[in-house]
Amino acid sequence: MHDRRAVITGVGVVTPVGVGVQAFADALESGRSAVRDISLFDASGFPCRIGGELESFSARKFVPKSYRKSVKVMARDIEIAVAAADLAFRDAGLTTRGIDPDNVDVDCKRLGCNIGAGLICTDLSELGAAVNTAVVDGTFDLRQWGEHGLDNLTPLWLLKYLPNMLACHVTIIHGCEGSSNNITCGDASAHLGVGESAGWIARGAVDAVVAGGAESKLNPMGVLRQSLLHRLRTDANDAPADACRPFDADAGGTVIGEGGGLLILEAAERAQQRGAAPYAELAGFGAACDPQGIAATRPNVGSLDLAVSKAMADADVGPDDVDAIFCQGSGVPGEDRLEAQAWAAALGDAAERVPACALTGAIGTLFAGAGGAALAAAAVAMKRNMVPGTVNFSRPAEGVTLNLSRQGRSAELNCIVTAAYSIGGQSAACVLKRPEA
Repeated sequence: MHDRRAVITGVGVVTPVGVGVQAFADALESGRSAVRDISLFDASGFPCRIGGELESFSARKFVPKSYRKSVKVMARDIEIAVAAADLAFRDAGLTTRGIDPDNVDVDCKRLGCNIGAGLICTDLSELGAAVNTAVVDGTFDLRQWGEHGLDNLTPLWLLKYLPNMLACHVTIIHGCEGSSNNITCGDASAHLGVGESAGWIARGAVDAVVAGGAESKLNPMGVLRQSLLHRLRTDANDAPADACRPFDADAGGTVIGEGGGLLILEAAERAQQRGAAPYAELAGFGAACDPQGIAATRPNVGSLDLAVSKAMADADVGPDDVDAIFCQGSGVPGEDRLEAQAWAAALGDAAERVPACALTGAIGTLFAGAGGAALAAAAVAMKRNMVPGTVNFSRPAEGVTLNLSRQGRSAELNCIVTAAYSIGGQSAACVLKRPEA
């Protein structure tokens, strides 16, 4: 990343604690949790009945009037990405086709998009109603399904559930005609997308990119899958706000949240020419994997220490240069212990000194959206010189030596490392530096 520098000029976040960068940052500083009883569907039959829900959310107000009918063919994941993109472009001060088609101030052919996504769950009510039309004498009939059942789904039904549709709708709305990609590597997706996007800028393929991740697993299938993996907190349904406790001695599992974050990465010289005030420079990127992560029921953090070490080497910084780290902290005890060990392996003694933060206590686990939210939080932290507290952290779990605090901390932040890992064995890390004057 040393040919052309990539800076973050816009942040768009959609999270349970706040939509928009100001609401998000203020909520993190307040230290509140948005985890509550699930209301999106009847969760009474599940062992975990709580999650980090978006409140009264719709993408309709984040798209042009001419595009609002298309919201009907957007799954919730897509709506989150579309809203975050609109917020990010506006925060960056860039006028795209989706904001004002008559006054576009960015070259669409050099505007890229790279959004991390999950495997979107279909609407079970919609699909179930169609499936019922192919049930003959109590048995599902495949021939009946092919001949008549499929007719009970709208022609555009499948387009609601393809992971690439997050980037597809964003590029259509805002006219992104440059490099485009979609990454589906779980919680590591956003870091991977942002890192790849900075590479595009470095080699001159684009001038600006909207990048990050978004996902919602707050649906019956998402909850069921995480339950079968034994990752969810099941003994705190009566105290949802206190349930997710990253790196804490009383941690008992994670809770599912929904949301994400998208950043506007821009070539530093372009940002300077238009008088933008960047949040941070994306100075380093690293990725790694651990093939043993395929055993999904066994804790694994995807060789996170290697990803962090690679990112720091790419940014030409050492442990003593790091001022803060933004961790994943799922709240699953085995995962948190391995993550803490990975940070210690990468940073050495500095891991015990550098202020650390995890967002999951406040918003739950956002999966593909988690890294986007963490990168957004890190960028805002650098601008405010404030490391948010880790909600629900009280005392460290065994084997955790990270410098965590429930309270926010003021600090001069010139270099921040943020990283994520996914079930499956992937990991990625990014280094943010204070932008040069």
